[in-house]
Amino acid sequence: MSCLHLTQIQPVIPKLGGFRMDGYHIWGSSVVKGEDERYHMFATRVPANLPFHPAWMIASEIVRATADSPEGPYQFAEVVLPARGADYWDGRSTHNPRMLKVGDTYVLYYMGSTHPFEDVAPCRANELTPTSKWAVVGRSNKRIGIATSDSVCGPWTRLDMPVLPTKPGTFYSHLTSNPSACVAPDGKIYLMFKSRAYTKKFTDDGALWPVCGDMAIGMAIADKVDGPYTVMTPEPLFSTETFGEIEDPYMWCDEDGFHLLAKDQRGTITGEHGNGILAHSADALHWELDAEPLAYTRYVTFDDGTQRKLGNLERCSGLFDENGKLTHLFFAVWEDERGFGCNKGTLPAWNMSVPLRRQVAE
Repeated sequence: MSCLHLTQIQPVIPKLGGFRMDGYHIWGSSVVKGEDERYHMFATRVPANLPFHPAWMIASEIVRATADSPEGPYQFAEVVLPARGADYWDGRSTHNPRMLKVGDTYVLYYMGSTHPFEDVAPCRANELTPTSKWAVVGRSNKRIGIATSDSVCGPWTRLDMPVLPTKPGTFYSHLTSNPSACVAPDGKIYLMFKSRAYTKKFTDDGALWPVCGDMAIGMAIADKVDGPYTVMTPEPLFSTETFGEIEDPYMWCDEDGFHLLAKDQRGTITGEHGNGILAHSADALHWELDAEPLAYTRYVTFDDGTQRKLGNLERCSGLFDENGKLTHLFFAVWEDERGFGCNKGTLPAWNMSVPLRRQVAE
């Protein structure tokens, strides 16, 4: 089954394109052409005066930016899903937007989270670590939900409950996150998602504690966008035991079936962590790696001639033209080669727009 080729996905990249915003890290995006014929990017912003990891779990919000072309540059337009209070499942953080248009309705899939603690002031930013109370609770409360609108400019109607909650005793008992949805030819909504399960480990003092396990990828299906969604397999589609650990799935379907771009989390598939992988499926439940599964690497060439290896190139999403052909990819970018985990990058994170050299091969 044909998909994409590496030469298509690694062209020269507009260095001044995409979306940046002073005072914020910008992460992840989903771009759609609106009824106004302009391009609208739904993205996440995280205050740059907090450590990006793990502030994205407890202090992010989804925003909308606009441009006259898919390459951008995009300009901030509005906050789409702001904080709305700790008592809501998505009250403290909204993240990982994925846009899907179903009929005349814009459907925004996203991850939300909450926690009962005080906000982290910039003067206490050093207290916000991956093992701090905010991050531990914020991570365990990650769930997938939707917001809908008749216009790309809103207003948006949010649900008071997630559409994909966790379930005890499953590979998604700890969290659900990173949604990617498409409408299949049968009219059903196919929702690919990232998950973690609760597992157990002994601490240094011999105590047994529940912790979250490795990332896994599952599939849920619904007859309509607001559900109910049914997880289709008792075991994950991708995991450390099957193919290898991946995350940030971007799935779409066409006349050839279902296709997937995702991040090779540990490098067990492509040979280096952070590379992109390609896979395909006839039914979205039984997947195969492409014959050449390497989709992209973290080495990029900009249109000013500069080249560099990025610390992170993640959260891939795509834009299709009126003929259903994939024309652009979008990535979240952390330029410091050490990656966002170091939280010491001198440049804020931003979203990159990547025009493909040619359309998808027949």
